[in-house]
Amino acid sequence: MDDSGGRSSAVGGLFLGENMKTIYLVASGDLRLSANQMCWAAQDAMEKQVSAAVEREGAQVKRAHAYDPALKHGFLDSQKRGIQVFRAIPPDAPLIVAEAVWQYTHHVLPGLMTHRGPILTVANWSGQWPGLVGMLNLNGSLTKAGVKYSTLWSENFDDAFFITGLRKWLKTGKVAHDTSHVRAFADVRVPSSAKKLGAKFAREFRANKAIMGIFDEGCMGMYNAIIPDELLSPVGVFKERLSQSALFAKMRTVSDADARAVYDWLRAQGMKFDLGANEKTDLTEAQVLLQCKMYIAAVRIAHEFGCDTIGIQYQQGLKDIAPASDLVEGLLNNVDRPPVYDESTGAELFVGHALPHFNEVDECAGLDALITNRLWNILKFAPETTLHDVRWGRKIGDQFVWILEISGAVPPAHLDGGYAGAIGERQPAMYFPLGGSTIKGISKPGAVVWSRVFVANNRLNCDIGLGEAISVPQEIAEDNWKQTTAQWPLMHLVMRGITRDQFMARHKANHIQVVYAPSEADARRALFAKAAAMNELGINVSFCGKI
Repeated sequence: MDDSGGRSSAVGGLFLGENMKTIYLVASGDLRLSANQMCWAAQDAMEKQVSAAVEREGAQVKRAHAYDPALKHGFLDSQKRGIQVFRAIPPDAPLIVAEAVWQYTHHVLPGLMTHRGPILTVANWSGQWPGLVGMLNLNGSLTKAGVKYSTLWSENFDDAFFITGLRKWLKTGKVAHDTSHVRAFADVRVPSSAKKLGAKFAREFRANKAIMGIFDEGCMGMYNAIIPDELLSPVGVFKERLSQSALFAKMRTVSDADARAVYDWLRAQGMKFDLGANEKTDLTEAQVLLQCKMYIAAVRIAHEFGCDTIGIQYQQGLKDIAPASDLVEGLLNNVDRPPVYDESTGAELFVGHALPHFNEVDECAGLDALITNRLWNILKFAPETTLHDVRWGRKIGDQFVWILEISGAVPPAHLDGGYAGAIGERQPAMYFPLGGSTIKGISKPGAVVWSRVFVANNRLNCDIGLGEAISVPQEIAEDNWKQTTAQWPLMHLVMRGITRDQFMARHKANHIQVVYAPSEADARRALFAKAAAMNELGINVSFCGKI
């Protein structure tokens, strides 16, 4: 059953009565005005569908905050605004948090952490704007905070799954989902060879200690992405809290010649850049060269502070003074990447190694990536990892396929064709006014181990499973880009033994970690080794799906 639960009213018996006649609705949005304005139409349409579904069940929806004609949207667009709105919501009232867009969880988290009434998070099943991503982030944050909630999702809010769940919530204040695909580590027969390798790995990992470099903590209100130090340090990982301003300052010490050398290296490897002349709408060479300076600066700072993994927050702060970090992130995660040299000694840094980068300073993904990188090197498998958004999913043929997509952090080694299969396109202006190149491409087919580290019940947890990245016809891939974000790289993932709704019910994050293995047999061997290593490190491991 779903362990998210739901808050109970102080009044016993059926909720559908006076307690559930009026359902309050809030909508958390972006911090960026341009994104809120662009995405408002989709949110408005989704809210009308949700309200109609609630009204058909005999209740009514009361929006807790009005559309703002001056701002041209109706989102809660700051923590300040969220706190103001929650002051007027009865603390025991039933509450729906409706999301058709990416949202900043901290806009609503203060209100939700003290709300006593039943909470239902709802998202539309659409790839257009990342509403599913936003809701999963909110769910993960509520789980970490210990807030009870229920959750639902739907394409049109008239299907049996949604209506049945809504009726259950209106009646009891809770919705439970099937999570029978999840098994605890102790309940699975893990091969002795994997346990032995995991124990050895954990002893050495904890004894040697590692440094996690964090360029400003807490990106986009992602409370679920912050690991408390008291949970992280027993694993053997310690935070080096850095500043994005230091990264920008270090960029200014990188020579034009060094930046040009990185750019020339990428083009020599076959990567293409879709360049134009208009800085406001096109990707320009000047933007790419600044990203090359950021790449060099990041490597040099990581070396200076002894960082084993780093995360650049970027989405806020640097977006106003520099191009996007996406190109940087993908290169860092790749073993084969442009060389970077120490500015004093001239020695090449991190030779022959990826420097695992966790997008949007998601520390849970950073810990996962670091453990995976080290273990895959021991197994002599390609160690590149990708942090993806769980963006959307659809039936392709007779399979349900997850459309994983992220603006940054995808290493070219994961793309079909490598660097030659990658093209740099400009980040959408509504998110990144100063542009910057992505690493666009389609992930190669192959066996995959997926995972997610998350915080629940004040301890570190990890869900882990097997999957297959598949090839799809080009016209379907193009349609997937059309229905999501066309500038970003895709992975088409089939999970083993997990339905769409089981995964959604269980997953506690907007992000998912993926890594390739040479074969299905190798993936299974690596899965058990990684699970055993994490278990030895004190992380609560659950196997998901068919293993």
